[in-house]
Amino acid sequence: MYKANDNRYDNMKYNFTGASGLKLPAVSLGLWHNFGSVNNVQNMESMLYTAFDNGITHFDLANNYGPAPGSAEENFGRILKKGLGAYRDELVISTKAGYGMWPGPYGDGGSRKYLISSLDQSLKRMGLDYVDIFYHHRWDPDTPLEETMWALDQIVKSGKALYVGISNYNKEQTIEAAKILKELKTPFIINQRSYSILNRQIEVDGLKDYAAKNGIGIITFSPLQQGILTGRYLGGIPEDSRVRTSGVFLNESQITDDMNSKVRALKEIADARGESLTQMALAWIMRDGDITSVLIGASKPAQILDSLGMLNSKPFTEEERKKIDEISK
Repeated sequence: MYKANDNRYDNMKYNFTGASGLKLPAVSLGLWHNFGSVNNVQNMESMLYTAFDNGITHFDLANNYGPAPGSAEENFGRILKKGLGAYRDELVISTKAGYGMWPGPYGDGGSRKYLISSLDQSLKRMGLDYVDIFYHHRWDPDTPLEETMWALDQIVKSGKALYVGISNYNKEQTIEAAKILKELKTPFIINQRSYSILNRQIEVDGLKDYAAKNGIGIITFSPLQQGILTGRYLGGIPEDSRVRTSGVFLNESQITDDMNSKVRALKEIADARGESLTQMALAWIMRDGDITSVLIGASKPAQILDSLGMLNSKPFTEEERKKIDEISK
């Protein structure tokens, strides 16, 4: 039976999520990759236990994470039942619905039918009575926004989620959603968006500043640009890399000479700071206090431990900030 590390809270930093009372760890673990039916269950257990033993209390899923879709939630549910679930009240568990999950017209989008049915299925797969955060996974132009937000409100009122969030909504879409949820008095606390040194879209569309000024948390995914910002592609493309094994979210055409030049320049800054490139890239995301949590992925426990080194990163100097901005243009 798993027993958690008694000192698990000693080194982690926890941040309030927007204007809510819920705190998230500075580093959260996402189960987007490496927790599906094709992956090793013992390795999944080791990663989850390593994360929690080091203060990562937040685990992020979605209905379609796998492969196969739903299998990440099923595996997570098995590991909860086996031992991690004894600490349920110390965990923040989130899931999402929005992308295609099952055949036919009711397994995709933002309708009330889809969102509520999907969450019921997710709870069953994980063996839970509720999740802490339930997200609408994407903007759906084909469903009235009011319907989607009413569904999120109903989900909270039914006790199936404590808080709600949105994912992949831009600034203007977030403003519209927040207005409706505020009128409904729904505990909307967070937006999940992609963000990294090499992907500044939430700065470009103004979401980052807007969220910080209006009490909305932001949790960021793909902080290492699908592994590019680990530096592992500088010497070529490893056979066991995501490019070789999947190629869906990162493919060989993205590993260009120009990209590698940028990564080498960033690595020089990290080396001078006495940090790994991974640690610097994660610390950069949290540099100004506007981001609630950075969502990492991992294929083995050692990667989680390396990422947690960002908690000891030094503040960035003005010169370092300028260099990083110039490199990433």
